[in-house]
Amino acid sequence: MSISEPGRGARDRPEEDEITMLKERVRLLTMQNMSLEKDLDFYKKEVQKLLEPPYIEAMVLEVLPDDRVVVKSSTGPNLVVNVKAGIDVSRLRPGTSVALNNRGSTIVEILPSIHDPLVEAMEIEERPPITFKDVGGLESQVREIYEVVGLPLIKPELFAEIGVEPPKGVLLYGPPGTGKTLLARALAGEVKATFIRVVASQFVNKFIGEGARIVREVFRLAREKKPSIVFIDELDAIGARRVDIGTSGDREVQRTMLQLLAELDGFDPLEGVKVIAATNRIDLLDPALLRPGRFDRLIEIPLPDKKGRVEILGIHTRNMKLKDVDLEEIAAITEGFSGAELKAVVTEAGFFAIRDGMSYVTQEHFIRAVDKVRNRMEKRRQLFGTHI
Repeated sequence: MSISEPGRGARDRPEEDEITMLKERVRLLTMQNMSLEKDLDFYKKEVQKLLEPPYIEAMVLEVLPDDRVVVKSSTGPNLVVNVKAGIDVSRLRPGTSVALNNRGSTIVEILPSIHDPLVEAMEIEERPPITFKDVGGLESQVREIYEVVGLPLIKPELFAEIGVEPPKGVLLYGPPGTGKTLLARALAGEVKATFIRVVASQFVNKFIGEGARIVREVFRLAREKKPSIVFIDELDAIGARRVDIGTSGDREVQRTMLQLLAELDGFDPLEGVKVIAATNRIDLLDPALLRPGRFDRLIEIPLPDKKGRVEILGIHTRNMKLKDVDLEEIAAITEGFSGAELKAVVTEAGFFAIRDGMSYVTQEHFIRAVDKVRNRMEKRRQLFGTHI
C-alpha cells in the first residue's frame, strides 16, 4: 500500500484548470478565425465585383444556323455575337433579353423577362369588377362591341369555323364623358379578360425610338396576359394626321404611330389580344389608322337620350337612400348631359343632403345639383369651347 504525497491533488487542480482555460481559448480563437475567413471571402468577392467590367443588355433578333445570334444592343447597333459555352441556344428566341460581355460582346447570360417600368406603371386590371350591368344608355353599342371584340376572345372557334376574320381594332368616338372607357372596362369584365389601359400620350418619349419600344412592350405584355384588351385612350395624341413639315418631336410621334400600325398589322385577331381605342376628335386622326385591317370598326358613343339618362341615374343611385325622387323628371331636365355629368349630379345631390343634415336624398337636392352642374358646364364651355 503506497502512501500519496501530501498536497499532490491540490497541485494537480491548478494545472487542470489552466489546460481547460487554454482549450477554451483555442476554441474561441478557432471560431474567430473562421469568422474572419468568412469576412475575407466576402470582401474578396465584393472587390471582384467592383473590378469586373459591366455587361451590356441586348435583345435577341434572330438565331443563325451556326448558333451565332443577331442581337440589338442597348448601346445602339445590331451585332452578330457568339454564345458562351453552357448556355442553351434553344432558349434564345426573338425578344429574349441577354447580357453581353463588354469586351467580346459574347452572350454570357440570359436575363429574366422584365417589362419596362413605364409599362408596369400603366393601369392593368385582371378581370375588372364591372360588367355591362354597370353601363347605361348604350344598348346598341354594348351589343356591337360584344360581337366584334368579346366573342372573338371567348369563342374564337366560331369565327375560325365560318372563316370570318373579326376586326383587329375598334375605335370608340364621341363627346367626352359618354362612357368610352367604362364600356371598354365593362367588356373586359364581362369576358374575364385582362384590361390594359394606356393614355396615348404615355407612348410619347423625348428619346428617339423610345415611344416605338414602349408600344412593342405593351403588346408583348398583352400577349403574355391573354385574353387581354389593350385600351388606348386619347388616340389623337399620337394618331393625328401626318404632315410633310414638322419638328423632330413631331417625327418621333409619327414613328410611334407607325409602330402601333405595325403591331396591328402583325398579330392574329383570334390570338387572344384585342385593341380598343377612344378619341373625342375623330376628325384629327390619320386616315391610315382607319383603313381596313386596323381600326376599321367605328362605334359612336353619343350623348345619352332620355331613356339612357334614366338608366344612368338608376345605376348611380342604386346604393343611395332616396325619398320621393322621380328619376324620370331629373332625366327630362338634364338634356345634353353626358354620363359623367349625370354622375356629378348624383354626387352633388348627396353633398346637398349631407349639408342639410339629412340621411336621405330628396328631389329638391337633385334639382339644386342639376343647376350647379349646368352652371359648371356653361363656364367650362366659355373657357375651353366645345372640345372638352
